[in-house]
Amino acid sequence: MKEDLKEGLHGEIAIETTNDMTPPHLAEKGNFVYSTPAMIAHMERASLEAISAYLDENETSVGVKVNISHIASTKIGETVRVTSRVIKVEGRRITFSVEAYNEKGKIGDGTHQRVIIKRKPLEKK
Repeated sequence: MKEDLKEGLHGEIAIETTNDMTPPHLAEKGNFVYSTPAMIAHMERASLEAISAYLDENETSVGVKVNISHIASTKIGETVRVTSRVIKVEGRRITFSVEAYNEKGKIGDGTHQRVIIKRKPLEKK
């Protein structure tokens, strides 16, 4: 981990929502909306984006905690923008403030934690 990994770093991604981001139990009934698990996955991805340039070559990070509210729906086909900002660095544990927006406004927010770990070499078979 590089020394300049600090509070205030941010990441952002924008994605167009697709049918595979719909909760299966709603899609069966013709309700094609962006799912909470998909939003959380995109929040994790934005968080990794915020810190990836500050990790050493043999490091990566894994998500260990999410505290997320999904406060508004998004139709499939709409664009979602997800932002993540580092709000605390405690050794190898990083806490992020995350938010998601569609064209109408905020659809989700919360916090997410990741821990920096060493990459393990692929095992040979």
